[in-house]
Amino acid sequence: MRQDPKTKGTNPKSIVGSNKLPLHLWPSTATAVGCLGFLDGMLKYGYANYRVSGVRASVYIAAALRHILAYLEGEECASDSKVPHLGHALACLAILVDAKAAGVLNDDRPYPGGYNKLVEELLLVVEYLKKSHADKNPRHYTIKDNLNESETRRPRLDRGRKLDR
Repeated sequence: MRQDPKTKGTNPKSIVGSNKLPLHLWPSTATAVGCLGFLDGMLKYGYANYRVSGVRASVYIAAALRHILAYLEGEECASDSKVPHLGHALACLAILVDAKAAGVLNDDRPYPGGYNKLVEELLLVVEYLKKSHADKNPRHYTIKDNLNESETRRPRLDRGRKLDR
């Protein structure tokens, strides 16, 4: 039986493949930047050291939060490594995921304290505040107010320049 050239039959590989883990969805840019965090750690502590020595969850959570907060405050790269803070944060999170999968995660997170319930309750306050100030139109300042327009479009990672160590 000949197939109509205007329609395409379903490839059996497509049926099987579409039910697999969609690894193509993870941005390669995140992999590239995260690898810098791993390179820094490998050079300091040794390749895959965390799989042998194990991981305390609180240590990597705190480190990821420090890097995220530094980025939030406008600092692109860590001053000691010149690695983007988001690369360090991605590496910390990846190590937590890997340690759990490898069975070497020491889950020392505190006993649950009601965070999710509190956040749900605070949403009522958020809603109230938004309604209370609906008639206001304040100026919202961002990091763009301190940068040149060209720096705003693409973060500079000192490409092509020697890094001072």
